[in-house]
Amino acid sequence: MKMKEQISIEEFDGKKFKIRTLEEDDNKKAVVTHYLHNYHNGVKKHYEKEAKIYLNEIVEYKNQEENLNIVSDIALQQLLFEVENVPFPTPKNYTFKFIDLFAGIGGFRMAMQNLGGKCVFTSEWDENAKKTYRANFGETPFGDITKERTKKYIPDDFDLLCAGFPCQAFSIAGKRGGFEDTRGTLFFDVAEIIKTKKPKAIFLENVKGLRSHDKGKTLETILNVLRNDLGYFVPEPQIINAKEFGVPQNRERIYIVGFREDLGINSFEYPEPFEEKVFFKNVKEKKVVPTKYYLSTQYLQTLINHKARHADKGNGFGFAIIKDDEISNSILVGGMGRERNLVIDKRITDFTPTTHIKGEVNREGIRKMTPREWARLQGFPDNFIIPVADASAYKQFGNSVAVPAIQATAEKIIDLIKSKL
Repeated sequence: MKMKEQISIEEFDGKKFKIRTLEEDDNKKAVVTHYLHNYHNGVKKHYEKEAKIYLNEIVEYKNQEENLNIVSDIALQQLLFEVENVPFPTPKNYTFKFIDLFAGIGGFRMAMQNLGGKCVFTSEWDENAKKTYRANFGETPFGDITKERTKKYIPDDFDLLCAGFPCQAFSIAGKRGGFEDTRGTLFFDVAEIIKTKKPKAIFLENVKGLRSHDKGKTLETILNVLRNDLGYFVPEPQIINAKEFGVPQNRERIYIVGFREDLGINSFEYPEPFEEKVFFKNVKEKKVVPTKYYLSTQYLQTLINHKARHADKGNGFGFAIIKDDEISNSILVGGMGRERNLVIDKRITDFTPTTHIKGEVNREGIRKMTPREWARLQGFPDNFIIPVADASAYKQFGNSVAVPAIQATAEKIIDLIKSKL
């Protein structure tokens, strides 16, 4: 975005319309796209007042720039087309409504829409993740959920709150830890939204380490807040492994589900693992991948030396090569995330480097997985658009939830909710 005196002119959906926005007002596109996405239902009223102001700005700027005199209704229909003509539009006959917090690139949303859900609010602070989210769902997420300005855009009367919030330690003042003790953490903001909006159900996802974080005090406080302060039936959280739900990745995450007490739900069974097992060969690229994904001889030797040093100390750290009939290690951001998931692919024929490397391209066929392979490891279909550079793509998929595991659990939640309506 090019800035000029805190005013910018940026592309609206990359082509036909442009929007004039102040640098500090990142929510304009979110307001407009949320309004348009809810244009055919009652939720649009929640965004309508501000959205109409911003829509008028779009039309006014386009007229001035191109010396046109377009009718606002025509412009609105064009904008509606552009937010709805995306790979993963809202189901036409949706059966429940949800909000998507810490949305990333939309793993929760993908799962919920597959089950017939309608997203009425989403937030995500990372700009590159927002770009990917918009490309696939036609909606720009709101920004920082810790700000009251952002929270005010959350509508009432949605059924399910979804959040993959970060793990943070609490400053526990009391013996058990309660709502006030979580202030200053992102869980506090989630709890505050639950307290205010009172959704029928909640679905939280976090790293496996949450169970032992701060000697178990963090999880204990979360459960205490949900059960006693907020009044939700919360069964014992469960560790769910993505490899048991249709993707070849050893990825363990803790799932926490809850139901508002007045629904009368007092039991919940997490989904059973799928019978069919899949392996890396099921997600491997069908064609020869670009040379840039193959390791240089010098870098490969560095990894070999690094692993040997740790082996001498009795550690199991270092790179790992995943065979076609194996499942990958958990894909992670940073550290050895990519190096723990190398593969052998000897289909390469041109060893000419396409990027600046030290040494030559290795002749053993050792390469990194591609971003598309990481997308498949998380359960994203091949028509999921990846509009960002590789570095951002690896980060986004590494941070994402595993869609099939989320969907299998969410189906159980939704079935219970519907049984009480």
